[in-house]
Amino acid sequence: MKKGTLIRGIGSYYTARDAEGSCYTLRCKKKFRRQGISPLTGDEVLFTPGEGEEHGWIEEILPRTSVCLRPPVANVGRLVIVIAPVPEPDMLLCDRLISRAGAQGIDNLIAVNKADLDADLAERTAREYAPAGIPVFRVCAKTGEGLETLKEAMKGALCCLTGQSGAGKSTLLNAILGLELETGDISRKIQRGKNTTRQAELIEKDGLRVMDTAGFNLLEPEKKLEPEKLRERYPEFREFEGACRFRECLHDREPGCAVQAAADEGKIHPERLRRYRLLLQETREEWRERYD
Repeated sequence: MKKGTLIRGIGSYYTARDAEGSCYTLRCKKKFRRQGISPLTGDEVLFTPGEGEEHGWIEEILPRTSVCLRPPVANVGRLVIVIAPVPEPDMLLCDRLISRAGAQGIDNLIAVNKADLDADLAERTAREYAPAGIPVFRVCAKTGEGLETLKEAMKGALCCLTGQSGAGKSTLLNAILGLELETGDISRKIQRGKNTTRQAELIEKDGLRVMDTAGFNLLEPEKKLEPEKLRERYPEFREFEGACRFRECLHDREPGCAVQAAADEGKIHPERLRRYRLLLQETREEWRERYD
């Protein structure tokens, strides 16, 4: 058997690359389906190569360090959330991604693309996320602004670019790595991106390991997340935990809430707190309905 990394999957066929850079076409054994496991791009696997034109077989999926379900990839160490002035940034979607990634120990960073269209968006975004310790990079795939700085920040971990359709993820990857991935444009009628990436693919070049993934505009609510656990996913809250009047304060307008006081004093961005409360309401509803 050989060891390799799944770099793409199309239908029931997967491509694995070994340490020497050789690629193999594989299929998944039925035992994984019985176990309720599906191979994901980024998985480390043990496999038996095929002979001649015959495909090989995935024999074992090695333990994962992380799993992202949207996009469906494994073993990501750093999530690069791409936003842009057009389409209008969905910051609630951004917070959902940060929450889920952080819960698995995945680092987060935000790349504000198309900086030529709005010179201030990156600065406004940086102010929102500075208390959470999440770095924000102002970049422009079209002009090359900020690309080298972002490239350096992406080194040292398997990165996944994610975010809304049309934010320019594939265009950004093309600019950073000198590739020619298919890119789309923005629908004039609804100002949404046209999704050009159909499946996740792991690309290795210039010391970077990066997932190119499909964009999306909706991330479903998490199931079975205890409302009390959501606050633990906000790094900017930690300094004030234990300082609230009530021990079990969820920072949802309770009297004597230290997090609200910090927001009033500018130590936490009020928009982050406002969106946290939207997610908290959603989490409570999902928790109440978990057995329905």
